[in-house]
Amino acid sequence: MNKNDITIRLEKKEEYREVENLIRESFWNVYRPGCSEHYVIHVLRDDPAFVKELDFVMEQNGRLIGQNMFMRTVINADDGRDIDVLTMGPICITPELKRKGYGKLLLDFSLEKAGEMGFGAVLFEGNINFYGKSGFDYARSIGIRYHDLPEGADDSFFLCKELIPGYLRDITGVYQTPAGYYVDDKDVEVFDKLFPPKEKLRLPGQIF
Repeated sequence: MNKNDITIRLEKKEEYREVENLIRESFWNVYRPGCSEHYVIHVLRDDPAFVKELDFVMEQNGRLIGQNMFMRTVINADDGRDIDVLTMGPICITPELKRKGYGKLLLDFSLEKAGEMGFGAVLFEGNINFYGKSGFDYARSIGIRYHDLPEGADDSFFLCKELIPGYLRDITGVYQTPAGYYVDDKDVEVFDKLFPPKEKLRLPGQIF
């Protein structure tokens, strides 16, 4: 990877559909037959919780190869307060460039910018084997619980990173996923017809 070929910048409105197709290609048949992530970002851009100043794309020699975005949300703390935090994603790299370091470069850049804006922490669902390299840890390690998850259920997908050291010190409570992430499968199907046809496959390792 030649970092001199890479540009990370804010997403432009005129490239929304191109970015959505990039996300679709990246997530297709990964977690479920087909995917919904391209529709999720389509919806989230109009959500009041969307942070337009943290809506990034990655270019290589002028070609879009990755993207990441953030949403405002809260932890309902056990002491009655609502603690402002961020959640993240979808984040993706074009399939042929995955596992080559581009994702970490985009992630670390995005997190640095979020910290510069004064956001205190990021919580989201991801794989610790990748995100742990950028400082994420299991949210349970600091007493933050995932909403609606039964006691004793596997929560190893739920990760947290403080952007301001000590921001979540002595905070315990329940994290809330922004409602905009929950989309109707029927709406996804309608939206997906705007893109080139792709075969949906049931593959090992899918979780939905």
